[in-house]
Amino acid sequence: MRTLRSLQSAKRLKLIIALVIPSIILILPTSVFPFDGLTIIQQRVIALFFLAALFWVLEPIPIFATSVLLITLELILLSDSGLSWLQHPADALFGNMLSYKEIMATFASPVILLFLGGFFLAEAASKYRLDQNIAGLLLPKFGKNPKIVLLGLMSLSAVFSMFMSNTATTAMVLAIIIPLLKTFPAEDKSKIAFILGIPFAANLGGLGTPIGTPPNAIALKFLSDAHLTFGKWMAFGVPIVLVMLVLCWLLMIAFFPASSKEVNLSIKVDFLKTPKAKLVYLTFIITILLWLLDFAHGMNSYVVAMIPVCVFITTGVINKEDLKGISWDVLWLVSGGIALGLALEKTGLATLVIQSIPFNQFHPYAVFIFCSLIGLIMANFMSHTATANLLLPLMATIGTSIANMQQVGGSVYLVVATTFCISLGMSLPISSPPNALANATGLVQTKDMAKVGVLVGLIGWLLVLGMMIILYLIDFLS
Repeated sequence: MRTLRSLQSAKRLKLIIALVIPSIILILPTSVFPFDGLTIIQQRVIALFFLAALFWVLEPIPIFATSVLLITLELILLSDSGLSWLQHPADALFGNMLSYKEIMATFASPVILLFLGGFFLAEAASKYRLDQNIAGLLLPKFGKNPKIVLLGLMSLSAVFSMFMSNTATTAMVLAIIIPLLKTFPAEDKSKIAFILGIPFAANLGGLGTPIGTPPNAIALKFLSDAHLTFGKWMAFGVPIVLVMLVLCWLLMIAFFPASSKEVNLSIKVDFLKTPKAKLVYLTFIITILLWLLDFAHGMNSYVVAMIPVCVFITTGVINKEDLKGISWDVLWLVSGGIALGLALEKTGLATLVIQSIPFNQFHPYAVFIFCSLIGLIMANFMSHTATANLLLPLMATIGTSIANMQQVGGSVYLVVATTFCISLGMSLPISSPPNALANATGLVQTKDMAKVGVLVGLIGWLLVLGMMIILYLIDFLS
C-alpha cells in the first residue's frame, strides 16, 4: 500500500514539474530568451517543446497521450482557429498563426498511413500465423549448433521487424524460445545470449525499411528532397542491418559462450489453407513487391500502403475486433512528432534557434558527429520515438540553415544518420520496449544488456558515419 502511494506521489510530482516549467516559459517576457527577434508565437512553441520533452521523458501520462495533448494545445495556442483572445494580427512582435487544417492534417499524414499499412500486414500475419509458420519452416535449417541457432533466431527477428513492430517480433520469438531455455543447464551463459540477441536483432532489423520502426517514419517527413522510396531505403538500410547483425551475434557468443553442444528447436508448421489465409499470403507478397518495384508502376510507398488496408477490411480478414490489436498508440505518438516539427518549422523557431548557435564556426564533420552521437545517447534513456520527435526537426533545420553543412550532404544525410543512431540506443531496459521484454524474463541482468548494448551502439554509430560518407560520395540520396 505504501509503495502504491509512493508511486502515485512520484507520478504527481512528475506531472507538476512537466506542467510548471512550460507554464513559466509561457509567461516570461520575450526579452529573457537569448534569441533576437523572438515572437510571442515562437515563445509558445518553446513552451510546447519543453512540455512535450518533459512529458515524454518523465512519462506522467502515456507517451502517446502526450502527442494528443501536444496537438490539442497547438490548435488552441498556435492555430488561426484557437482561442480568439490568444490571437492577434500577424506582425513582427506577435508572429504568424498556423493553419488549423495543417495541424489537424498531421493525424492523416502520408507517413501515418504508411505505418498503418504496415500494421495491417503485421496484424493479418499474426492472426493467420504466417509469422510463426515462417519461423517454424526456416529455423530447422540452422541445425542444432547453439551458435548457429542463435544466428538463425536473430536473423528471423531482424527480418520480421522490418515489416512488423519490433515489440511484437520480440514477444513472438521470446515466446518460442523461452520453453527451450528452461532445458539449458543453469550455468549455461548462452541463455543470456538468446534472450538479449532477440531484442537487439529486432531493434537492428527495424532500420531496414521505412516501416520498420517509428523513427524511420518521422524521418521520412524531412526527407522529401531525397525522394526516398521503399526500395531505395532498403538499398542502404539492409546492408547496415546485415553487418550490425553479424557483429552483434559475434559479441553475444563471445560474452556468453554456450556450454551445451546441441539445441533442439522444433516448431509445428501448419499453414492455414482457408481462402482468407491465402488472401493474406498473396496480399503480403504483392504489397512487398509493389513497395520494392515502385519505379516500375509509379505508385509511391504511401499509396501502396493503403492496398492491404483496403483488401483486409473489405474482405473481413481484419474485423472490428482485430482493429483493437492495431498499435494506434504508435500512430498517435508519431503524429505528435510531426505536429511538433510543423510548429518548429512554420513559426521559424527552429531556424531562429539554430542560427543563434555558432554552428558555422565548427567543421561540418564535427557537427555531424555531435548530432548523431546526441541521438544515440538520448535514445538509451528515453523512447526512440520520443527522441526522434524532439531531435529530427532540429536536425532538418541544421542541415538546411547552416551553409557549410552542404559539404556533408545537408539535412538529408544528417536526418538519416541521426535516425539510424537513435535506433542503435539499446543499452538499458528502458531504451526500447523489446529491451524491456527481455529484462522482464528475469534471465538477463541490466549490466549484461549495458555491456553489449554500449558496444553495439558505438560500433553501429561508427558504421553509420561510414555509410553516410559512402552514400554521399556516390550521391545516393540526392
